[in-house]
Amino acid sequence: MTEAMYYILLALIQPNHGYQLMTIIDQVSGGRIQMGPGTLYGVLTRLKKEELIEVLQDDGRRKTYAITKEGRTALQEEYGRLQDMIRDGRMLEGTE
Repeated sequence: MTEAMYYILLALIQPNHGYQLMTIIDQVSGGRIQMGPGTLYGVLTRLKKEELIEVLQDDGRRKTYAITKEGRTALQEEYGRLQDMIRDGRMLEGTE
């Protein structure tokens, strides 16, 4: 899972539309991730195709997205993988 996919799924714990997603991702990452519209909508299309998210509402102007059960499972698995990587990386502590 890419970093962009992870943060979008994380931001979709609560249903949101595109602009809100960009704002939440910026806040959650402490400003480290500032996702532009091109990246955001490309990843949203991919996540929808993979059935990790769904469109809850489409008023023609704005779409509201939500994470699916499969998306939540994928997010939790990725979170576990990242925790494993951090744990494994602890071997670097004190090697400088």
